[in-house]
Amino acid sequence: MKKLAFVFPGQGSQSVGMGAELSKHFKIGEDLFKRANKALGFDLEKLCREGPEEELKKTAITQPAIFTVSAICFEVLREKGVKPEALAGHSLGEYSALYAARAISFEDLVKIVHLRGKFMQEACPQGTGSMAAIMGLDVEKVKEAARASGAEAANINSPVQVVISGKKEAVAAAMKLAKEAGAKRTIELAVSAPFHSSLMKPAAERLSIELSKIEIKDAEVPVVSNVTADYVREASKIKELLIKQVTSPVLWSDSIKRMASDGINTFVEVGPKKVLSGLIKNIDENVIIYNVEDLATLEACLKGVLQ
Repeated sequence: MKKLAFVFPGQGSQSVGMGAELSKHFKIGEDLFKRANKALGFDLEKLCREGPEEELKKTAITQPAIFTVSAICFEVLREKGVKPEALAGHSLGEYSALYAARAISFEDLVKIVHLRGKFMQEACPQGTGSMAAIMGLDVEKVKEAARASGAEAANINSPVQVVISGKKEAVAAAMKLAKEAGAKRTIELAVSAPFHSSLMKPAAERLSIELSKIEIKDAEVPVVSNVTADYVREASKIKELLIKQVTSPVLWSDSIKRMASDGINTFVEVGPKKVLSGLIKNIDENVIIYNVEDLATLEACLKGVLQ
């Protein structure tokens, strides 16, 4: 028997044209884009459909764009009768998961993730922070290299991929140490700030103020938190963990393992691209993975999960 979880992508999954096909064929897609435009006060739909790519890459634009497209993909799946037993999202994707859990309204979320992106961008002067992916090295050894250099583990993505974050020189030094320790590859990421590190503390403080202004309800479906890799449903806990998430590592590998240990055997990546699908394959080769971002992937997913 299939036991489903929906997972939602984070920053880096954006691309020009995302959401266009589903919003053209499903009224809910058109509606959500209109609601996002109204809530934000600018034409997010046009940026998603037409770009320019450089604008779409700006953190304060990327975050509401990916969130809105993920919400559209979720609503289309819901219309088709696909129901998850658990939800999770990678960093920004956790906000999409909370939308799917009906814990926070669409309008509040699209505004919050826009501000979250802005706060994260402004927390650290441009060019002073960096992030890098370390591949093919034991997680503990990556953490050691980061600690020795003054960097931090930011995303524990899979047993063979850890992203580190911190000041530019600290990340460069950690990459060198990781290589010396046997890492297969180290790649500096094209990001605008050192996300999920202690350097994001000013962003967490500003986000806390904004989260206190909106209504957060208990989640209707359990959401696995990035911070704890455990389920959260209570409204007060959701707020606390969203604030901590800004400066804490994303425990993605442990989150997938937690759901799999509870019998989840099918994951649907809900939103643009297939970044999470690749990570999940490296975490648990026994689970089935689908993604939904356009009509073709929707059809394949429905055929697989509704049999």
